[in-house]
Amino acid sequence: MAVKIYIVYYSMYGHVAKLAEEIQKGAASVEGVEAKLWQVPETLSDDVLAKMGAPPKKDVPIITPTDLAEADGLIFGFPTRFGMMCAQFKAFMDSTGGLWNSQQLAGKPAGIFYSTGSQGGGQETTAILLADGPMSIMRLTAITQLVHHGMIFVPVGYTFGAGMFEMEKVKGGSPYGSGTFAGDGSRVATELELQQAHHQGKYFAGIAKKLKGSA
Repeated sequence: MAVKIYIVYYSMYGHVAKLAEEIQKGAASVEGVEAKLWQVPETLSDDVLAKMGAPPKKDVPIITPTDLAEADGLIFGFPTRFGMMCAQFKAFMDSTGGLWNSQQLAGKPAGIFYSTGSQGGGQETTAILLADGPMSIMRLTAITQLVHHGMIFVPVGYTFGAGMFEMEKVKGGSPYGSGTFAGDGSRVATELELQQAHHQGKYFAGIAKKLKGSA
């Protein structure tokens, strides 16, 4: 039976969606793995989104909490808002109380990826320390969701190799997961950022496959 990997994300301007597509490709490259994209529900009205200049959403199905239980592994992606997980994704996680009550997500591997507007500080601080900088705080708010559900956090670590040590160019992502910077919205994910996203999908799928095989 195929290992099911769900890549669940929210993307307003397309930066997170682009990473999600690369993660899906990476996960699907592992034999015996099926990788599927899902979006969390939008909480803003069409009028508000239009005023914010948000493009139309991609043709990706909207996930419900019960769908999460079907997956063998989950990778969650979202942008930040003032250094925290965006409200749309937090609202979705808040709706998973039934799954928490029945512990249906406990033991499932989970990963994260993200987009921020700027580089910020504290990228190398641990997620369990409330360090300075929006990216470190964002990771804390993300990992607490996984912990309370009893999921197994699977970071990408330094398995991406030399790409983790790029110093000449601006690069998103970290040992916690792949990432990109949106800037004023016009910046798009670089080839290196997309390569890391692809690697994360492939690496995560391999871990999820091993875990299912040993169950």
